[in-house]
Amino acid sequence: MTSVQQQPSPDSAEAPDIHTTAGKLADLRNRLEEAKHPMGEGAVEKVHAKGKLTARERILALVDEGSFVEMDALARHRSVNFGLENNRPLGDGVVTGYGTIDGRDVCLFSQDSTVFGGSLGEVYGEKIVKVMDLAVKTGRPLIGINDGAGARIQEGVVSLGLYGEIFHRNVQASGVIPQISLIMGAAAGGHVYSPALTDFVVMVDETSQMFITGPDVIKTVTGEEVTMEELGGAHTHMVKSGTAHYVASGEQDALDWVKELLSYLPSNNRAEAPRFPATDPIVGAIEDSLTDEDIELDTLIPDSPNQPYDMHEVIRRLVDDDEFFEVQAERAANIIVGFARIDGRSVGFVANQPTQFAGCLDIDASEKAARFVRTCDAFNIPIITLVDVPGFLPGTSQEFNGIIRRGAKLLYAYGEATVGKITIITRKAYGGAYDVMGSKHMGADVNLAWPTAQIAVMGASGAVGFVYRKKLQQAAAEGADVDALRLELQNEYEDTLVNPYVAAERGYVDAVIPPSHTRGQIVSALRLLERKLVTLPPKKHGNIPL
Repeated sequence: MTSVQQQPSPDSAEAPDIHTTAGKLADLRNRLEEAKHPMGEGAVEKVHAKGKLTARERILALVDEGSFVEMDALARHRSVNFGLENNRPLGDGVVTGYGTIDGRDVCLFSQDSTVFGGSLGEVYGEKIVKVMDLAVKTGRPLIGINDGAGARIQEGVVSLGLYGEIFHRNVQASGVIPQISLIMGAAAGGHVYSPALTDFVVMVDETSQMFITGPDVIKTVTGEEVTMEELGGAHTHMVKSGTAHYVASGEQDALDWVKELLSYLPSNNRAEAPRFPATDPIVGAIEDSLTDEDIELDTLIPDSPNQPYDMHEVIRRLVDDDEFFEVQAERAANIIVGFARIDGRSVGFVANQPTQFAGCLDIDASEKAARFVRTCDAFNIPIITLVDVPGFLPGTSQEFNGIIRRGAKLLYAYGEATVGKITIITRKAYGGAYDVMGSKHMGADVNLAWPTAQIAVMGASGAVGFVYRKKLQQAAAEGADVDALRLELQNEYEDTLVNPYVAAERGYVDAVIPPSHTRGQIVSALRLLERKLVTLPPKKHGNIPL
């Protein structure tokens, strides 16, 4: 480890005379300059050689120019164990402070891997705790840029204590202010739990990893051989573990993603997300404001209920400027979640994807959607649900791994949410999955269906085989054309039950609408629900089936 550069001796020619005002100012400038690169220019060059930015450069690339105000730049650790008293870099390995992003205040910390490998010690932890407290007190989003190697072993249990202080604050701030984590290097050991407790985790492809125990320890204990990238790389945590919400192509891409994400989020749970001028504003009757994209929705659903279509195409035609900010796109592709704007307002979308598993819900899709629904609810973002779901994915793997309990998380999330909830059934809504996906029975405010909607206990094929089993068996025994009879019975079942009108008769959907009217109906509903009030029974907290 490179030793910290010491200040010039008071007797040297370069040392300012600290007995004068000018000298005191010069001394301060020297100290602050040293704090910018506490391990020297050589350490900075090594970081740049890896294609990375330094901790400070990452903050400056994220916030508005000239807006960053640093806190505790002159803080140093107090440890005297193992020779640490001779190596006391300014800042202690983390840069903290506040600034603005697109003119909005945020609080930040950025871990410096050039100082003790980015490991967390007492003062390092105290700096993070201080800026976290400031974020909560002022109601500002907290952004953590993570690049560190776990606890600072030389400082002992005090490092563990500060980890606990940070984790506790993550929990207390959850649902109060947005918390966003960027993983810009290797985050190991205790460094991984704070990001896991935050609302969004961004990782960089091939340069960031997260794991509790590294490949060497795993090989020693279990005999397994695995690379760092396989164990804790960005795609591992996107596709397999579900910890990551976005995989960036590089550090600047990660920072840009966070900037855009913030534009959809409020600063805290008592604020509203930023509003923008509406594109194609709807004034007066909906049919008088239809656009070409609205009309395209009338022909988007295939005639065959078994033919897939891309739900992204539906979303794109509903949102302002064709802009959809998808979250966790590579995980559980059978469900789509993300942010957009409609009528200039920030909204969250949850949508089944018919091109993947026919839109069936499974364990990963249920958990992905449940987390997103709860995030939207925490920060006052209305939820729009697009439904085309034939049911839950069958199979022993799903059952053994807890589809009942884990699928119930999505039920719980919708039932718990008090924000405005608008649901549009585009095609299939079968069985229990119909209830789960933002149904009227689970507290949705406005439920609409397209004429192509099929709302039923199950599809016609399965229902006929169950309801008319004896009739089909008798026909087979008599040598009749069973296939023709089955088709006749399926058509009868579809005409009778597999449509949106039975649900409309009972008020389970508020209206059956032409697809081209969907955007206008959503705008009207959003305007109505802006002042929605819900009174809940008093309780400490619910018990979601974790």
